[in-house]
Amino acid sequence: MSDELKDILSNLNKDIEQDKLLDYLNKKLSASEAHELEKQMAEDEFVNDAVEGLEEFKNKKDLSLYVQQLNNDLKKQLDKKKKRKEKRRIKEEPWLYFSIVLLLVLIVICFVLVKKYLN
Repeated sequence: MSDELKDILSNLNKDIEQDKLLDYLNKKLSASEAHELEKQMAEDEFVNDAVEGLEEFKNKKDLSLYVQQLNNDLKKQLDKKKKRKEKRRIKEEPWLYFSIVLLLVLIVICFVLVKKYLN
């Protein structure tokens, strides 16, 4: 199977090897290995659901297309979120810092002058 599928499957469970899971899906495991893997799947519902979903695909070429489409959709969503975060961030612009410093200097000067004339 493609490397993209292996990348997705690697996030399922660290106890189950990727190649072993792919061999299970392709019915290449021995009966004892398949039984052991099924026992591990029974303990983890997420892995079980993932394997059942992957077994539903009859054409393995469609599976790689779906993986590619999912990756593209995820990248688009992440890019949208990243752009929204960047828009909300205060942009570092030198005129902003200059105006803040100037305002503070003017306030200090006014304070000193008022204090001096009141005494």
